[in-house]
Amino acid sequence: MTDVSEIVARFEQFAPQNWAEKGDPVGLQLGSMQQNVHKLMVTLDVRPEVVAEAIKNNVDFIFAHHPALFRPIKKFDLAVPQNKMYSELIKHGITVYAAHTNLDNANGGMNDWLAGLLELTDTEILLPQREERLLKLAVFVPKDSAETVRNALTEAGAGTIGEYRDCSYTISGTGRFTPQADANPTIGNLLEPTEVSEDKIEVVFSYNLLSKIMRTMRAVHPYEEPAFDLFPIMESGVKYGMGRVGDLKDTMTISEFAEYCKTKFKVEHLRVVTADPTREIKRIAILGGSGGQFYTDALRKKADVYVTGDISYHTGHDIIASGLTAIDPGHHIEQVCKSQLQRLFKQWNNEYGWQIEVMQSEINTDPFMFI
Repeated sequence: MTDVSEIVARFEQFAPQNWAEKGDPVGLQLGSMQQNVHKLMVTLDVRPEVVAEAIKNNVDFIFAHHPALFRPIKKFDLAVPQNKMYSELIKHGITVYAAHTNLDNANGGMNDWLAGLLELTDTEILLPQREERLLKLAVFVPKDSAETVRNALTEAGAGTIGEYRDCSYTISGTGRFTPQADANPTIGNLLEPTEVSEDKIEVVFSYNLLSKIMRTMRAVHPYEEPAFDLFPIMESGVKYGMGRVGDLKDTMTISEFAEYCKTKFKVEHLRVVTADPTREIKRIAILGGSGGQFYTDALRKKADVYVTGDISYHTGHDIIASGLTAIDPGHHIEQVCKSQLQRLFKQWNNEYGWQIEVMQSEINTDPFMFI
């Protein structure tokens, strides 16, 4: 039986929680990480109608992009619709997890999905990129336990270098120690010098896995006091960051691009912020969600057009004054996450034999209607 913690552990190899923006309430929202999962539902938002859909479909795990709990609850008054929704989730044993800005920052995540919808080429990170910190563990293990320890570390997420998995290095040698009077040695006798044929196993892993890797190493290592070294690795981690910028396949006018966006994002209306809708454009910056404040990053990357949601009135004036054009197709275009997350979880379901059903919410949670 697969539980929430196993599914989340795999997802967080793809989009670690520490990649989220400061203060963003990602991770477990409600429920238990030990909840057994038979049916998982992915959604953009966790709203009362989405919860009703989950209950109707016997879902036990909701995986959302937008956190259900942005602010702490001061009074659990069930007359408040949001609080009533939480009580329904608890009543029906449904666990809720959110991956918000960590999914936005992830390579192959939200902003790559949006750039993919626009068929942008030669894409790069829009906002200043960051680098994941990498560590290297070197642990000394008796030869007959080396394979067990190596496999456990790999299963815990160590040994990933770029597109390569299960990476490790082994050096054989001789370990020496003398167990003291209060020791409980696996090998050797108290107060007698001991020599053991050992392997030194080296693996790399991302900093966010440090606690898990060390717990795993200690749990499977045969010695009561494992000998190990831990090193930081500089300038070699995964690069990640928010937003994308790239080129259209063909030059378009701003008016043509606006119609193109309506088709690609499947929206009936959008807002265009421009001084000249006839100007030809090719280089496009995009950032899902509410990204108006980052228009200067689009300028820095020499974009012709910046695509993002929830642009405010005064920011719109500033964008025009800067010479940039912006397209605001709304926040709800992030619904692309539903099909993409379903694809990922189905892929991992097959790879790891989870035997869970993965569905996407069919509820339209866009709060806006144009009349």
